[in-house]
Amino acid sequence: MRRAVLAALIAMLAVPAAAQEPVRLYAAGSLRGALTQVAELYEKQTGEKIAGTFGASGLLRERIAGGEAAEIFASANMAHPQSLSASGRAGPTVLFARNRLCALVRPGLGVTSDTLLAQLLDPAIRVGTSTPIADPAGDYAWALFAKAERVQAGARAALEAKALKLTGGPGSPPLPVGRNVYATNIADGKADIFLAYCTAAEDAKREIANLQIVAIPPALAVGADYGLALLRGASPQAANFAMFVLSPAGQAVLKRNGFDAPGLPQEESAP
Repeated sequence: MRRAVLAALIAMLAVPAAAQEPVRLYAAGSLRGALTQVAELYEKQTGEKIAGTFGASGLLRERIAGGEAAEIFASANMAHPQSLSASGRAGPTVLFARNRLCALVRPGLGVTSDTLLAQLLDPAIRVGTSTPIADPAGDYAWALFAKAERVQAGARAALEAKALKLTGGPGSPPLPVGRNVYATNIADGKADIFLAYCTAAEDAKREIANLQIVAIPPALAVGADYGLALLRGASPQAANFAMFVLSPAGQAVLKRNGFDAPGLPQEESAP
């Protein structure tokens, strides 16, 4: 269904472009590894080049709305591409991946799913998040705080007041090349617990093996829907790559990188 909807938009959105020009992909930072692999596979099969720009989805949306020449926008939420659709800057938004929040915990701090909320509320524990509005990961953390209020009165205000917005904002410090931003912040002593995408937490653990990944308990669990949109004036090559992301081949790469891939056939998406 998603591929059919996107295919129907190609004639409306696409205009001829020089085949040798790379497709301009703007995508959430959490997609860097997965979509880079998708692009490499696509380039190998077609010879068409993909130029990826990765960052906080909210900041990328602002850049696109300001006139930057993106052709595909892959966001860590649905709202940012939908806002471009509403303004006429992009076609409809298609759900192409899902993620979840996890708690990434520094070595030596004993945390379980059952004790997570108490640890988050402990005044001595530094809680790191991304920046709301600029980065959907921050919005999802704030959604977790709202759910915490239903579990313990006063939790939302306490968590919002103490949360350290360490990444994803316009003033966030640049990350050293090749480093995981969450692992770096914990290693530098800036956070004891970081609320991050589960895929990003796995990447951080590959960098620092003794980090702990704690599942969010069901009462606080927050999922993330990722949206894909073609920008007005996108080339046929961009439309072809967008279709490839939605194809079983592209979806399989996303699944291997820890994302839920809604475009996979049912037998392939089973755990």
